[in-house]
Amino acid sequence: MLQATAELAERISTISVSSTMKVAADAERLRKEGADVVDFGAGEPDFTTPVNIKQAAINALDSNFTKYTNTGGTLELRDAICERHQKDFGTNYNGATECMVTVGGKHAIFNLIQALINPGDEVIIPVPYWVTYKDVVNYAGGVCVFVETDESTGFEVSAGLIEKHITPKTKLVIINSPCNPSGGVLSKEEFRAIHEVTSKREIFLMTDECYCQFVYDAAPFSIAAAPGAKENVVVAGSLSKTYAMTGWRIGFALAPVPVIGAMMKLQSHSTSNPTSISQKAAVEAMRGPQDSIPTMLAEYRRRRDFVIDRLRKIPGVSIVMPKGAFYAYPNISVAYKSGKIKNSLDFANQLLTSAYVAVVPGEAFGTNDHIRISYATSMTELERGLDRLQKFIDSVR
Repeated sequence: MLQATAELAERISTISVSSTMKVAADAERLRKEGADVVDFGAGEPDFTTPVNIKQAAINALDSNFTKYTNTGGTLELRDAICERHQKDFGTNYNGATECMVTVGGKHAIFNLIQALINPGDEVIIPVPYWVTYKDVVNYAGGVCVFVETDESTGFEVSAGLIEKHITPKTKLVIINSPCNPSGGVLSKEEFRAIHEVTSKREIFLMTDECYCQFVYDAAPFSIAAAPGAKENVVVAGSLSKTYAMTGWRIGFALAPVPVIGAMMKLQSHSTSNPTSISQKAAVEAMRGPQDSIPTMLAEYRRRRDFVIDRLRKIPGVSIVMPKGAFYAYPNISVAYKSGKIKNSLDFANQLLTSAYVAVVPGEAFGTNDHIRISYATSMTELERGLDRLQKFIDSVR
């Protein structure tokens, strides 16, 4: 009799278990065993969904808005997404043909890669990168072309670096700004230069705008507003972080008509439509008051400043100031010198099991000397966790 694993499709072996989900599961297991875990792993706002958005979902239930919708989302929501993107960034998308709603931002990215990438096609991805990019490209049979960036400049990628990695097989460039995990933010000028490079080569450019509203020192920006961008730019967006709606599972894509059509075709045979109730809540998020965003941003800034100051006081630890999102990405290679720690994965495992602090190892994002710390948690937890982190580093240095 064949082992069950021998019967699985080969393509599943191209996907790794999500490192961020593994950290969350390991932390939850220790909590159930009675451990006092400080969780810096979750990329999830600790704010609650705004009341008006929750009320819109209640109204949807009361009015029995609980049936199937169009595969790509209701026209009402697609129009609302395009309106909000236009107000925020100056773009001009058609909700009926150039927008679709997905089950979270990750789903939009998965649909795009599966619809766009053929086996052997190359996808350029700056390092550090969000964990999912690599796996979904591998699953499609594509080839990841990683572009190393310089930590001293905040891991900012340049048009020149991108251009050096372009070959006749390049199909797509992925940019995530603000970046998960580094918190790096690409300047408007550099983003436009990258778009010029991809546009003249007829290469698609995907902009992951999951954290687009959480920028500390500049106005939010979308490359989709650049002249001619609609021809080769795909926006992958999400309501999860901006409106503290992670569990509602609403994301979206803005793209050329043929690309949206292909993505829609795939979605029609996979998830079908996103949850109808969540879609009604999302309409309110898009069209309702936006005052929760600056409130969250101000608190993230306060936490960021505290975390960076505290990390810089740990001897040997270095970190570049994050310009966006809600992550710190410190270099903890000082802990390797004694030989007690081998790499970032080993560091994260030992930190969790001995100090009960959950972080994501840099290995998940393409670097080996870093850990990702989410400061989307309370100041009390940040203080407790960073105290433990310093004691742990001191003990293994």
